Amino acid sequence: MTPRIDLFGIITDDLAASAAFYRRLGLDIPEGAEKEPHVEILLPGGQRLAWDTVDTIRTFLPDWTPPQGGHRLGLAFLCDGPAEVDALWTELTQAGYTGEKAPWDAFWGQRYAIVKDPDGNPVDLFAPLPQVESPS
Repeated sequence: MTPRIDLFGIITDDLAASAAFYRRLGLDIPEGAEKEPHVEILLPGGQRLAWDTVDTIRTFLPDWTPPQGGHRLGLAFLCDGPAEVDALWTELTQAGYTGEKAPWDAFWGQRYAIVKDPDGNPVDLFAPLPQVESPS
């Protein structure tokens, strides 16, 4: 058997805050899940996304400490269009989440923005830019 990716995990200091953030991005996290030490949801593509509290991780890695000096994981959310990137950026930053990079038209052809979740993980918001017809 060939291994296949099945689960992405986020270690969080505050599961309720993390769940609230990701619910704003449309993830279907069951109400009450934030009271659990471990939460999993099934994503549309069949993979799972999970959250564990720091305390849960320390039950089997007692000396675990968060990485310092940068991130090791990034998540990206495809939006319906450039306007949704801008709207989500505004909604999240006005709700108090830290914006790392305001929306911009990236050279690779996407409207792009980066906001941080409550644990400081970068979350990218993106959508393809409309194709511009070159004048003939």
